[in-house]
Amino acid sequence: MRPSPPAALLAMLTPLALVLAAAYAPPGWAGTPSSPKAKPAAATPSTPLPRDAIKRLKSGDPAQVKAALDDVRMSARDGAAAVPAVAELLRQGLPMPLTLAAIDTLGDTESEGASEALGWYAHHRDPGIRRAAVTALARTRGLAAAKALRAALSDPDPGVRGLSATGLGSLKARDAVPDLFTALGHKVNEAAASIGQLCVGGECDQLAAKLGSVPFDVVTSGLDQVLFRGGKDVDDDLKVKIVGRVRELGTGEANHFLRDVQGKWPATGSQRVKQAIDQAVLATASSPGSAPAGDSR
Repeated sequence: MRPSPPAALLAMLTPLALVLAAAYAPPGWAGTPSSPKAKPAAATPSTPLPRDAIKRLKSGDPAQVKAALDDVRMSARDGAAAVPAVAELLRQGLPMPLTLAAIDTLGDTESEGASEALGWYAHHRDPGIRRAAVTALARTRGLAAAKALRAALSDPDPGVRGLSATGLGSLKARDAVPDLFTALGHKVNEAAASIGQLCVGGECDQLAAKLGSVPFDVVTSGLDQVLFRGGKDVDDDLKVKIVGRVRELGTGEANHFLRDVQGKWPATGSQRVKQAIDQAVLATASSPGSAPAGDSR
């Protein structure tokens, strides 16, 4: 039986239609095989703050308070609504374990509104409490946090001083650079890296000038920060000058540091600075204790 004219025409057109559809179909259409695309990474879901969390914080029952603090911590930034209640608990006073839990909780909220309460505890009689407070202050940020951390640079506990110095760097507290230099002069070694994160122009050169008077690894923890920073505050002239200061030491540890910088230098980094680094590595290669050829430690 011969197909009717319409059926025959449809039979002729169908393959052509499929070819055209495949040619012009968007990627991923069922008829067009396409390369599998990586699915975007799912965002980490935040845990909503339970409705009764603030009520439990105010309950006066230590078990309920602790459970509520845990809920606030799990909520992280979404727990900011509970900050005033947690701060009030700290103002009233809590047993030591709950005090530490409350301080850590405020840090996890990363809420600037928590900085004032944390600042009180940066002066607590117990050094463990003070360490927890300055650690949290580096996360809550704001002027109150920077002020408290600057004051804590002179704390009698070396751990508090070091954490405070590190915190000021993470806060990008530019005004704290003079205080950090003072702290570095009092052997708060963590201040060097923060100075390297914050310094501009002559301040960075002032840090490099401490080579020879302050332990090499301390100073270079800051110089490393300067060399890998971008922006107009640390231009190529400054970086080349710093490389030259390290080169002038002519020591094995200088060679090790320069090789380390050389190995990490990005392909898109300044070629002028790279050339200075390469020349400095060669110039210090024969120094006693220098790295063997090919070693980029």
